Amino acid sequence: MIPVRRLGHITFETPDIEKQIDHYTKIVGLTVTTQEKDRAVLATYLGEEALVLERGSRERTTAVAFQVDADFDMGRGRKELQDRGIQSESRNNISGGVEHATVFNDPNGTRIELFSESKLLSPSDRIGAAPIKIGHVAFVVHDAKQMVDFYTTVLGFRVSDWAGDFFAFLRCGPDHHTVNFLTGGEQRMHHFAFELKDWAHVQSACDHLGQKDVRIIWGPGRHGIGHNIFVYHFDPDRRVVEFYTELDQMKNETLGYFEPRPWHKDRPQRPKVWTDFEAARLTWGPPPTPEYPTKKKAS
Repeated sequence: MIPVRRLGHITFETPDIEKQIDHYTKIVGLTVTTQEKDRAVLATYLGEEALVLERGSRERTTAVAFQVDADFDMGRGRKELQDRGIQSESRNNISGGVEHATVFNDPNGTRIELFSESKLLSPSDRIGAAPIKIGHVAFVVHDAKQMVDFYTTVLGFRVSDWAGDFFAFLRCGPDHHTVNFLTGGEQRMHHFAFELKDWAHVQSACDHLGQKDVRIIWGPGRHGIGHNIFVYHFDPDRRVVEFYTELDQMKNETLGYFEPRPWHKDRPQRPKVWTDFEAARLTWGPPPTPEYPTKKKAS
């Protein structure tokens, strides 16, 4: 099993890379660290890479990078992948901060880039919403159970919660979820998310979205599963971008429950299958607007 520990960055293709750069720098508050004609790498103001943007014929999500334990032997990891019938290769110059990675495809066709070392860049000035980190990514897939089996047995993820038998939330560190899989009739990214510091930070981010005439398509609210406070908006390619804070944390895997919080109804809050889907979706807050997408072209 390959011990994945955190989400590194996500790679998107876009027909208009300039418009995307404008949004993610001026609205979200990322910093361009590397820019070429058809490619750009963006990091948080704290210096961690978050997004790689590449010019393409249409909007789609092409790759997700994860960091593994620094002392894990990736040669052993490639052997494990080979033994499972998964073809992989070593690649260099993945991004400005990641020099070497082991690359392969997951069952959904998303390119996975595993790296053990990354370069932390110098902090930059805070602009826009200024998230702390990129936190999680969710996909619509044909078979969520198949994806859960792959990510738990191959990459060491743990199941935090299920909504019924169709929506899974998986963690690789203390955060309640780093990847989500939702069974649906297509294969695409559902949304991805940036962590903000606290509720006051979410409020200031909402004010910034309002000043820039970027419509909030759902929120503010607090989810049931994960219990994070959230707001969602579209980027120029109509990707769904979440800002969140106060996501549940499992600080001790041996104890097996999430750190107690006043808003938990289960005491202690343990991983479970949620059957009350309204409670899973919202602890409080408005329902999503009609703009919040449930179906769109596969990406």
